Amino acid sequence: MGDADITASRWRLVEVGRVVLFSAPSPYVGRIATIVEIIDHKRVLVDGPSDDEDKAVPRHAAALANVALTPIVIEKLPRAIGNGALKSAWKAAEVEKKWESGVFAQRRAQSAKRRSLNDFERFKVMRLRKQVRFEEKKALAKIRASA
Repeated sequence: MGDADITASRWRLVEVGRVVLFSAPSPYVGRIATIVEIIDHKRVLVDGPSDDEDKAVPRHAAALANVALTPIVIEKLPRAIGNGALKSAWKAAEVEKKWESGVFAQRRAQSAKRRSLNDFERFKVMRLRKQVRFEEKKALAKIRASA
């Protein structure tokens, strides 16, 4: 038989140490926590030890349907780790810093900002985008003419 080359998939896996983001039906919408234990194929035990009370998530069982897996993972986190040890691992891995600087959080903030615009502000954004598009076309035409 030939040699088999086995590579891991690039999908985000449900694993202990994976940081998750809570979505709509949860009371912790928009907050992040980490998976501490896998209960079954639909539920996980999560804990979000943030210093800020508005961002903290208490340890509880959460349905996988109500969370989104993020690309952030706390490496080598033991199963069912205690709250104190998790808090120190959370700080050591700089989870909140990675989250805020990541594309996932930036896109969420941008879409929230867009949703909060009033009618006149949306009109101004449209006008600015038209101006940018016109300048890009003008620059591209200049490059094509010189080539």
